[in-house]
Amino acid sequence: MSQASKNLLEGIVTFAIGLPLWLFTGDVETPVVTLTKVGVVMMCVGGALVLTGLYQTARTSAGNR
Repeated sequence: MSQASKNLLEGIVTFAIGLPLWLFTGDVETPVVTLTKVGVVMMCVGGALVLTGLYQTARTSAGNR
């Protein structure tokens, strides 16, 4: 498995975990952090990983031409 596909997979999973946190934990109270904010941060990190994986994939395919 290449680094690009690992980044894509990890980004999709991270985004998929962050989305329900953001959508469904608005009324859950935790002492230190707000779970909705954790969900937003996870979605941002997941999106960045997906973009990195897509960039690496495009870079690899452009180098093979």
